[in-house]
Amino acid sequence: MGVRSHCRLEERTTAEELKSAQFAVQIADYELELAKAALLRTNLESPTSADAWHFPIFSPINGRVLRVFQESSMVVPAGAPLLELGDPGDLEVEVDVLSADAVKIRPGAKVFLEHWGGDVPLLGRVRVVEPAGFLKISALGVEEQRVNVIVDFAEPPEKRGSLGDAYRVEARIVVWEGANVLKVPSGALFREDADWAVFAVKNNKARLHRVTIGHRNDLEAKVVEGLTENAEVIVHPSDKIQDGIRVKLR
Repeated sequence: MGVRSHCRLEERTTAEELKSAQFAVQIADYELELAKAALLRTNLESPTSADAWHFPIFSPINGRVLRVFQESSMVVPAGAPLLELGDPGDLEVEVDVLSADAVKIRPGAKVFLEHWGGDVPLLGRVRVVEPAGFLKISALGVEEQRVNVIVDFAEPPEKRGSLGDAYRVEARIVVWEGANVLKVPSGALFREDADWAVFAVKNNKARLHRVTIGHRNDLEAKVVEGLTENAEVIVHPSDKIQDGIRVKLR
């Protein structure tokens, strides 16, 4: 991470700590009002009129009601949650990734948030990769060790419409990027002894090329050497493909 990115991260962290401290002050004032209300109820000389027993409870934050836990009239014990409040304009994204992928992610990494309901992806930045993982059972019943990655939105709230608490998004986290990269589909790669190789088509014949690859994902791989730009390669070659065999594009 560069010096500028580090300073921006420190600035955001300090701003969040200040916001947390201010929120703690509001909570303390709120708890003081609750204590005064409890004292009023236990005072033997308390007024007997019904209006005198009404005690308004004000939200400690500016936001909206996200959930209502108790809708009917009833006696509730002290400390029972009645409402959940939040500010939809101050959202963060929690993305759980495989622990093997989490080690490649760094704070400040660019994130594209897709399939959230809008026409274009939303831009975000990784704030923190949590240091502890957890066990999760996949849809296929496989045990996976996963890690939560916390992402901040890099665009104003107006860009994300009515996206709210606990909504679903899909995230693509950038762990590496480069310019003018020569790449091939991952499906074209196969092992030739200890090397990676591809079959390139030249003069309607398949030619074996041993290649050196760099960064790769499930779809594409960076070619460091062994292949030229605009070469045609065979994707998912079968065992019938051999060096020098005649092929036909279809």
